[in-house]
Amino acid sequence: MKTATITRPGLDVLVRGVSRIVARGLGARPTAFAVADLLRDHLPGLDVLTPDEREGSPGGYVSHVLHAEDRFSICGVVWRPGQETPVHDHVSWCTFGILSGIEYEILYRDMGDHLIEIGRAANDPGEVSGFAPPGDIHRVRNTSDEVGVSLHVYGADVARLGSSVRRVYDLPVR
Repeated sequence: MKTATITRPGLDVLVRGVSRIVARGLGARPTAFAVADLLRDHLPGLDVLTPDEREGSPGGYVSHVLHAEDRFSICGVVWRPGQETPVHDHVSWCTFGILSGIEYEILYRDMGDHLIEIGRAANDPGEVSGFAPPGDIHRVRNTSDEVGVSLHVYGADVARLGSSVRRVYDLPVR
């Protein structure tokens, strides 16, 4: 089902660039890396979100859909200090860029009856990265003392799906 396109002003160059990359029909991982290269050159400022949106929520991190269409979405994610995701993976490739705060990420591998930690990264403002399933199981936390804001590009229509999360993991970590 096709949904209406939603686009936030100021994202035109990024939206056109992601559209061109997605149209190339690359695999998930090469698409994520190509979008990451584009995002490094066109990472917007904090003003991509309104002042009210940048405040976040005391109840948990918040994702604002800034652009959505059938092939991809762009979201602004806002994290107050200490807020984190559950351990999860995604429905599609993802690229993210940090606008403020520090997104501390722990990566895991699913061993069937438990998870094992396979890596950690502290992503600072200006840093951009991308990944694709499988191998995208992670938990993300804002470890800074300021509100964190990041821009995420997903290879799915999150306005239609409601989330980019495929699965939340409730397995022990060994």
